[in-house]
Amino acid sequence: MASTGAGEGNKTAAGSSLHSKTLLKSQSLYQYILESTVFPREPDCLRELRVATATHPMAGMAASPDEVQLLGLLIEMLGAKNAVEVGVFTGYSLLATALALPDDGKIVAIDVTRESYDQIGLPVIQKAGVAHKIDFHVGLALPVLDQMVAEEVNKGWFDFAFVDADKVNFLNYHERLLQLVRVGGLIAYDNTLWSGSVVASPDEPLAAATREFNVAIAADPRVHVCQIAIADGLTLCRRVA
Repeated sequence: MASTGAGEGNKTAAGSSLHSKTLLKSQSLYQYILESTVFPREPDCLRELRVATATHPMAGMAASPDEVQLLGLLIEMLGAKNAVEVGVFTGYSLLATALALPDDGKIVAIDVTRESYDQIGLPVIQKAGVAHKIDFHVGLALPVLDQMVAEEVNKGWFDFAFVDADKVNFLNYHERLLQLVRVGGLIAYDNTLWSGSVVASPDEPLAAATREFNVAIAADPRVHVCQIAIADGLTLCRRVA
């Protein structure tokens, strides 16, 4: 059930670090986007997890509400049934994906730890009735993805993937996910503008790794690519080969 509007809880949460990831120069304009378009259509369970995540000391690791809304819309447009999420944290974006998938949809979720997910996200996800869609794998993402690729049944099985994990491995994740996601499927990479550091501090290690990834993706003939200046930068790759 969607909430009916942006109440005080939304306004308070909007000022938290969870919502500070925007490349817009005007914070008031970003607040307008949230209160006019995002919060009025936000499911209650997603709002609950967003507000809970905002209390975490590392809340800035979570996706932003406008980004999550976009991903949910894209998943619905794809008619996606099977998804992969690399990097889970509290499960905020994971819940958005689960809500967008059909009841028999499945998400392979990968993270090095379940602590924040179990403590903050899982109770909300269970209450929302979508926990059965999630297959959580604890461990480094590359070995988990390699194991998935090694099983022939997984190749081309997935419709959608969202990557919000260590940036230095984005290209490695890309190679695995291109084998797992079907032709016509979508892979979304978060933080691909890295708070503007790709131009402001291009030699900073993570900015340099992000720039390398952006160059490689733009030249990859296996995908159609679009980079969006939402949140901290979001790159969408539609597999075409």
